[in-house]
Amino acid sequence: MKQWQDILIQPDLPLEEAISVLDKGGLRIALIVSDTGKLLGTLTDGDIRRALLRHVKLDAPVREVMCASPHVAEIGWSKDKILSVMEDLEILQIPLIDSDSRVVGLETLHGLMERRTVENPVFLMAGGFGTRLKPLTNECPKPLLKVGDKPILELILESLAKAGFYRFFISTHYLPDMIQDHFGDGSQWGVNIEYVHEEEPLGTGGALGLLPKDQIDRPLIMMNGDLLTTVNYRGLLDFHLEHNSVATMCVREYEHRVPYGVVQTDGTYIQSMEEKPVQKCFINAGIYVVSPELVHAVNTGVRIDMPSLLEQQIDLERKVAMFPVHEYWLDIGKMDDFKRAQKEIDLL
Repeated sequence: MKQWQDILIQPDLPLEEAISVLDKGGLRIALIVSDTGKLLGTLTDGDIRRALLRHVKLDAPVREVMCASPHVAEIGWSKDKILSVMEDLEILQIPLIDSDSRVVGLETLHGLMERRTVENPVFLMAGGFGTRLKPLTNECPKPLLKVGDKPILELILESLAKAGFYRFFISTHYLPDMIQDHFGDGSQWGVNIEYVHEEEPLGTGGALGLLPKDQIDRPLIMMNGDLLTTVNYRGLLDFHLEHNSVATMCVREYEHRVPYGVVQTDGTYIQSMEEKPVQKCFINAGIYVVSPELVHAVNTGVRIDMPSLLEQQIDLERKVAMFPVHEYWLDIGKMDDFKRAQKEIDLL
């Protein structure tokens, strides 16, 4: 059982450690308190992602990125009152405080309401050849390779089903019968699965053209079938809707240390020198939210990858947002990644 006491942190805790507390707590919030338990602020997924977008250092104290004036509920409020306040404010969690502003509990929207299903469809890409994982993929599609005791794609589907998603589409190409035989119609997992088959590889963007357009009536979560992650899918959808984008791409911050001294110049003169600097950038995490209008715009049989499709939208001056993923994430592209996944299965 998730305990609110597990998400209490001090204001001087480094952001990196606060992220770990938030992830392990599983409540999508951390509460920053004084030595006496007085509430000083809150830290949510959104606060962290905004900090990452600003390239705030992970050793910065959490006080620098926390919300210092959070909404609170007072002890003694009825559940109905708390639920009404949370719905009015459109928030997912609210700390409970006593008359001295000390934290005495936490209410979540999920806990106050019965578990709801999510109507947004999910599109899982499972058609790749898995060439870099040969010979394991000679007679088995990569999404069916087991991590622990379950196939990669099953772990993905279970995580989404647990979050309330039940409308699934799976794209196949290489050894499609094996995938369909394993998952069937999805009833074993309490979901509905339909399949689209690529006779020829169409790329991640082109596969959208195979979807039944009349069934894509709200933003679609699209995900590569070789990823392991604990990303907050509902939070991703909320982020997409909040930013009114035609699409949202999940990204990861990637660090690369240049193995040489880097010289900054102005013409023939040296301005500065930095020995083996660390360069940071965002990389594509292989998870997207795609608006229905964009899905409908992709014609059947068009070959295009998602990055190219999104670049087209950017050229048309349409908004494409990025959602920083700070949760666990692993792209199983190479044999080393597959071996790493076996060791890290308990992190899921």
